[in-house]
Amino acid sequence: MSILNTRIPEFSATAYAEHTFREVTDQHLLGGWSVVFFYPADFSFVCPTELADLASLYDQFQELGTEIYSVSTDTHFCHKAWHDTSDAISTIGFPMIGDPSGQVTRGFGVMIEETGLAERATFLINPEGIIKAVEISDGAVGRDARDLLRKVRAAQWVATNPEEVCPARWVLGADTLKPSAELVGQI
Repeated sequence: MSILNTRIPEFSATAYAEHTFREVTDQHLLGGWSVVFFYPADFSFVCPTELADLASLYDQFQELGTEIYSVSTDTHFCHKAWHDTSDAISTIGFPMIGDPSGQVTRGFGVMIEETGLAERATFLINPEGIIKAVEISDGAVGRDARDLLRKVRAAQWVATNPEEVCPARWVLGADTLKPSAELVGQI
């Protein structure tokens, strides 16, 4: 069964953000757009490149009213230590959720049970807590924050313009499509 267009699972976890620890629940994701960005592990290889890429565009996500929550099965203490010792990770301003029990990771269906690690998975969530996009990649393949930012813009456009759809490679300001019988076979 697809997780698209379903409500996010209930959860409660501790995050490291803005030099402090704080609780984050599913309720914090309501009322604005959110990205839940799962990655396998702190102090690893591909993961810091992805998180630094997200951090470099964080202001643009914020301008779109979108909060980013990164999640791994490391503890929030481990996130703090990584933030304090890594030049790349020290640039992160978004909450880094620690999920050592796997509650959040299993709730979103991306736990690799054999290793206790999260898949490399991204969830785009609307203000009502409904999952609007999902991406899961092999652990060896990093994601591109620019494409995620494009997907946020497209999802927000469609949410405010429900009679339109965004074609491949759509960017803000480009033409959209209005599905109709006349359009079938004309693209």
